[in-house]
Amino acid sequence: WVYAGVEDAALFLSKDGGQNWQELAGLREVKGHLWQPGAGGLCLHTILLDRINPNRIYVAISAAGSFRSDDGGITWVPINKGLASPDELPDPDAEVGHCIHSLARHPSRPDVLFMQKHWDVMRSDDAGNTWREISGNLPSDFGFPIAVHAHEPETVYVVPIKSDSEHFPPEGKLRVYRSRNGGDRWEALTNGLPQKDCYVNVLRNALTVDEMDSCGIYLGTSGGQVYVSADSGDHWMTAAQNLPPVLSVEVQTLP
Repeated sequence: WVYAGVEDAALFLSKDGGQNWQELAGLREVKGHLWQPGAGGLCLHTILLDRINPNRIYVAISAAGSFRSDDGGITWVPINKGLASPDELPDPDAEVGHCIHSLARHPSRPDVLFMQKHWDVMRSDDAGNTWREISGNLPSDFGFPIAVHAHEPETVYVVPIKSDSEHFPPEGKLRVYRSRNGGDRWEALTNGLPQKDCYVNVLRNALTVDEMDSCGIYLGTSGGQVYVSADSGDHWMTAAQNLPPVLSVEVQTLP
């Protein structure tokens, strides 16, 4: 089966390898008339499938929120409780309307979700029913991507950006931040990354991990650079330069 998110936000499913598609229209029934586009459009950008419970699906939409299905996509519930957005929404507890930038979780713990939101890094331990902020000591809680270590479910990575109007790293220093305790404390990973005059962005799909024993980390920038760490982020090297803006980075571990 193949799932595809589109803009304007909708979710489609193909059961024959992409030859034919059908919309999982129940998603739009969750107050879809109230969804509004963010600066990047009304995009369903994240789809997470539960390897343990194949009927459970998570999606995220900018700027509608995050949603969960427990019956294979037939019906959906909003999972946005605790995502206060007072600057964007008149009602900070609104069920929909939240600008989610990215969702991530470890396959072994599908009920534990991590979120990079339009302001705030968040965590849920109950499949999205409730959320709490884990921005902690980050220099900025604004950013686009979030990723989880392949073998350490409590190790999380984000790339802070200065603000929603200034899409570059704070102080012009490209730093990936890692938390080894699920977001309670963050450390800057800088070895091999440019630490001056760096004014690039890292978009939501341009940070990913592989499944090697050491867990490689990969990120691409709006400046056309690709950086790679072969040791969980401790050291970085440049893998490519002068590419067009990198929108997405994907890796495949060969058998």
